[in-house]
Amino acid sequence: MTGHKFLDKPPRFLFFTGKGGVGKTSLACATAIVLADAGERVLLVSTDPASNVGQVFGITIGNRITAINAAPRLAALEIDPQAAAQVYRDRIVNPVRGVLPDTVIKGIEEQLSGACTTEIAAFDEFTALLIDSTLTADYDHIIFDTAPTGHTIRLLQLPGAWSDFLEEGKGDASCLGPLAGLEKQRAQYKAAVDALADPQRTRLVLVARAQQTTLREVARTQEELTAIGLINQFLVINGLLPHSEAAQDDLASAILQREQQAMADMPNILKPLPCDHIALKPFNLVGLNALRQLLLDELPASGDNNMTHQAMPFPGLSSLIDEIAQDGCGLIMLMGKGGVGKTTLAAAIAVNLAHRGLPVHLTTSDPAAHLSETLSGAMDNLQVDRIDPLVETERYRQRVLQTKGAHLDAQGRALLEEDLRSPCTEEIAVFQAFSRMIREAGKKFVVMDTAPTGHTLLLLDATGAYHREVIKQMDSHSITRYTTPMMQLQNPRQTRILLVTLAEPTPVLEAAGLQDDLRRAGIEPWAWIVNNSIAATTVQSPLLCRRARNELADIEAVSTLHAKRYAVVPLLKEEPVGLQRLLTLAKCGAVKP
Repeated sequence: MTGHKFLDKPPRFLFFTGKGGVGKTSLACATAIVLADAGERVLLVSTDPASNVGQVFGITIGNRITAINAAPRLAALEIDPQAAAQVYRDRIVNPVRGVLPDTVIKGIEEQLSGACTTEIAAFDEFTALLIDSTLTADYDHIIFDTAPTGHTIRLLQLPGAWSDFLEEGKGDASCLGPLAGLEKQRAQYKAAVDALADPQRTRLVLVARAQQTTLREVARTQEELTAIGLINQFLVINGLLPHSEAAQDDLASAILQREQQAMADMPNILKPLPCDHIALKPFNLVGLNALRQLLLDELPASGDNNMTHQAMPFPGLSSLIDEIAQDGCGLIMLMGKGGVGKTTLAAAIAVNLAHRGLPVHLTTSDPAAHLSETLSGAMDNLQVDRIDPLVETERYRQRVLQTKGAHLDAQGRALLEEDLRSPCTEEIAVFQAFSRMIREAGKKFVVMDTAPTGHTLLLLDATGAYHREVIKQMDSHSITRYTTPMMQLQNPRQTRILLVTLAEPTPVLEAAGLQDDLRRAGIEPWAWIVNNSIAATTVQSPLLCRRARNELADIEAVSTLHAKRYAVVPLLKEEPVGLQRLLTLAKCGAVKP
């Protein structure tokens, strides 16, 4: 077996968790192969819609246990979260369909349409794998790609009867509806949660990249999981550039220095964890041979150390800014998963618009975003501020507790307080703060970093029961601000949505999923930005050259399948910090096709 700490005397259950694009699926698959090769009987389970375990192994798996013929003793199961969520919704809605008015049914379905329902439904599917049953009796190890979040586990730990709470009409906040189907299996959930918290049975592997933002996010996950008793945690920093690549390539040397600095500045809460470093590989991690090499410390030399990749001619960020500037004012929202560079790109767009003499208001709600550090200076026509999600969420929570919580008993208030700790609550609170700024976009450019997700927009614009409950929590002035922003977001003449991604399969799939959510809310994304592309720059490092070629398929998918217009921003030697570099960023790699 390998010398990695997270594989030392592994318990029966191993969970891999981390943000999209950090490589948790590849690590889960590689771990499954290593254990199976060592003679263990292994079941690999995925609940991540973007994980593509079947694609990694080159076979179709789906929602049934499937033997991996090329790896004896290994089987896999893909739980489709969307399919699980639909079954879960039907279980709740079908009994009342035809009994309650259609408008109420529509409201219930909309409340059950979001991320909380999908996550709980997936957990509902794989809890059977965490308890002693005939389904899992044949396996020594069960490996999960994507662990449930602390929020979901915390909800399942709560005492009391959810069904009674809901039937009495008290449960009208964001996540109580999705929990309506849990009551009948409470004993099974308790056994599953107990298994998760038992360090003799369960190990959590936190997967990250050597980036400050990613490591901060992992630190928040670590703190949240520790608070609910999941203490057997290991850290894996994946995708580190080998030192040997920096010898003949300036870009590789700069990447290496940035990674080393990010690890040196790692949040203190992560430093005591057992930690492994996994080297960046030049190839796509598809197939058993590639996966077996992932956990090897040394790879055979490629034999081709004299290659050069020339920058490809992609449209640059300046082409999008030119078109935006013609409007003179409007709302610009950048959306995308963590770690793709939204804050930097928002700052670059704002600075370039202000440089043209146009009035710009740049704002962010990302707690990890440091706009002042990114800008590192002030300029004419540019106003910069930050919405504090903690402050806005607490303000929103107190308002709901003072209104909806005022007449609840102790149990009901405890459940409402737990529900108000959900991610949905923060999104709604931040959106209301954004709403105060959106009105400015009729007179100037308002550039927003970290916009609300498609799920939040759906909740805010929902018809039926949930919509009415949100309205009850607002005064007449708030209602006006609540409805008008949605109308503006849906108006393409007033709002331009820019989706930010990386030229890698998982971030592209996640951005495409976000685009689908937005379209369901009646909002059409205006453009995509592929950030930090190696294919858009010239490199000599053999490893980076091969990765640049790998990016081409993902960029083609963006340009031909997903985006109506797009731009590609190259990976740069120097971090784009400071006004001058942000001005230059728009022109980097800008070659009009």
